[in-house]
Amino acid sequence: MTERIGIDDLLERERAQLDRLTAAQAAEAVAADGAVLVDIRYAALRDRDGTIPGALVVERNELEWRLDPFGDHRLPEATGHDLLVVVVCNEGYASSLAARSLQALGLHRATDLIGGFQAWSAAGLPVTPPQ
Repeated sequence: MTERIGIDDLLERERAQLDRLTAAQAAEAVAADGAVLVDIRYAALRDRDGTIPGALVVERNELEWRLDPFGDHRLPEATGHDLLVVVVCNEGYASSLAARSLQALGLHRATDLIGGFQAWSAAGLPVTPPQ
């Protein structure tokens, strides 16, 4: 019989495999370690709230294809499996699952931003306003 778990259990299990970052830690990782922030929020949220300057915008349904270092559809920033990728969603839920998917792809340093874009903005870190 297949184990039955809910999304909260799945999220807890997957997050246990991540070294999640606060907004301040993510900003430091970008500045000091060359981490790449990847914003997976859908367009309506980016249009409403703005974006993080320098973050790559990659819709969730394209994430693995764009960050696979060996893929034909990779972004230039997808330079190798040692890349530190910090996935950003709106509030830090979907990004945890997305980061685990990137880890399964071999990007072993992939993680996510605790609290997502909302935490980044609340911390007073730079945001490009909506257009």
